[in-house]
Amino acid sequence: MNQDGVNKGRRRFLMGATGAMGAVGGVGVAWPLLSSWQPSERAKAIGAPVAVDVGSLGEGEMISVEWRGKPIFIVRRTAEMLETLRSDELRGRLSDPDSDNQNQQPEYARNDVRSREEELLVVEGFCTHLGCAPQYRPQVEPQSFDDNWLGGFFCACHGSRFDMAGRVFRGVPAPSNLAVPPHFREGDMLTIGEDGETA
Repeated sequence: MNQDGVNKGRRRFLMGATGAMGAVGGVGVAWPLLSSWQPSERAKAIGAPVAVDVGSLGEGEMISVEWRGKPIFIVRRTAEMLETLRSDELRGRLSDPDSDNQNQQPEYARNDVRSREEELLVVEGFCTHLGCAPQYRPQVEPQSFDDNWLGGFFCACHGSRFDMAGRVFRGVPAPSNLAVPPHFREGDMLTIGEDGETA
């Protein structure tokens, strides 16, 4: 204490403590603000690629996974399915048999089977009419909605039909083929949401 009755040591301590508390408070206020600029875990997950093991997927079987909040249909097609996809009988019934609408698939899937690998179909499970989920109907037999059904997807909401490559039939409400998401396969693992290095 000096002659004026002021304890300079205590004053320095109080000023230092007040400054430190102010700095801690500033960080406490700034942290939530800075954190809000970062994408949330949910936002990261929505756009993140999805990996799925397709090694046990049998011929003619379909599985569905979710990517970006959408169902993705994965089908291991049989040799008979692939042969039907290339038939003139089927192609004549399709609205866009050559996948001319380039926004519906990556370039590597713009072929007569709309896939990177012939046997593996990967399409978004949303009807391009109003977004209903089409049903997988692989059986080649007459159906109530098509007397000459060759297998594919049927949307019960409004009657749209798609073949085993996700190509839309003529004369149905759906305006375009089912979309093909970016994808690649390494061994038994199929990654949806990325093209891979070999794209």
